[in-house]
Amino acid sequence: MRAISGSRAIDPVWVLNSVLVLVALALCAVAISLGSTPLGLTRAVSALVGNGAVADAIVVLEIRLPRALAALLTGAALGLSGAALQGLLRNPLAEPGVLGVSASASLGATLALFFGLLSVSSWALPGAAVAGALAATALLMLAARRVSSVVTLLLIGVGLSSFAGALMALLMNLSPNPFTLSDMVNWMLGSVSNRSLSDLYFAAPFMLVGAVVLMLVRNDLSVLTLGEEAAAGSGLNVARLRWLVILGTGLCTGASVSLAGAIGFVGIVAPHIVRPWVAYRPGAVLVPSALLAGCIVLAADIVVRILPTGSELKLGVVAALIGAPAFVWIASRRGVEHA
Repeated sequence: MRAISGSRAIDPVWVLNSVLVLVALALCAVAISLGSTPLGLTRAVSALVGNGAVADAIVVLEIRLPRALAALLTGAALGLSGAALQGLLRNPLAEPGVLGVSASASLGATLALFFGLLSVSSWALPGAAVAGALAATALLMLAARRVSSVVTLLLIGVGLSSFAGALMALLMNLSPNPFTLSDMVNWMLGSVSNRSLSDLYFAAPFMLVGAVVLMLVRNDLSVLTLGEEAAAGSGLNVARLRWLVILGTGLCTGASVSLAGAIGFVGIVAPHIVRPWVAYRPGAVLVPSALLAGCIVLAADIVVRILPTGSELKLGVVAALIGAPAFVWIASRRGVEHA
């Protein structure tokens, strides 16, 4: 689908991506300006480029910018993963949170906290979260090869999520001390507060590799809309595509959980919104989904910060309050369309 402007054709996907990038930059500017010590946009930008006061630079570069980037990257990773899973399974209800991938990544992170592995290595938490996400995604793909019903696959994901949740509850019940219990609870609720550039340093490599893998197979996802048999007949290696999507979504989801905890539903909402703008092409939906999901999580974090509550609400709680009704609405519309 291309819009014609004069004699030149403008790709609507390029326009959409450009708009979303501008929105993301605007939200970042708002995020670094807001806080207990409000900074005007000029002061915040000056501090960001190194021309402001020392105190402003510390606030912006060590507190607000890492938090904004953590929210943006977490949303982008989840949006990209959701769009890729939906393309692979050819179902708009697929999403890391719904399929239990996020819960399994959280279980991996919780195990790292429970056994105190952070004292061994700073890579332990992101590594454990990625391992949990990869294991869950691989299990789902194996199940997808045995069952033809997408509803059954979603139910398997729900069961996987419940099992991971039960194991996390068991770990909390057996927590060796109140501090470990508090860390695990906070991680499960999801938040990007108190994130530093070091946290980004440990999570970003996993996200980057996962994103590159998913972008490399974006055109194959569009070919897959023909069906697996027809796609294989056209030369597509479906098995290779399946495992690459497992690797990419596992890395992205695990890294996002290690950075911000469990943030649900953004991976289903963002692709659903942008899909009509890219003519429902699974390959073209990846980038705008990532950008929009990043904007959604960052906007939600800004709302969390400015709400006049006694204690700051957790980002995962707010995301679930908004995303769960959206998921029900999308599922009900899909049911009506297929009735």
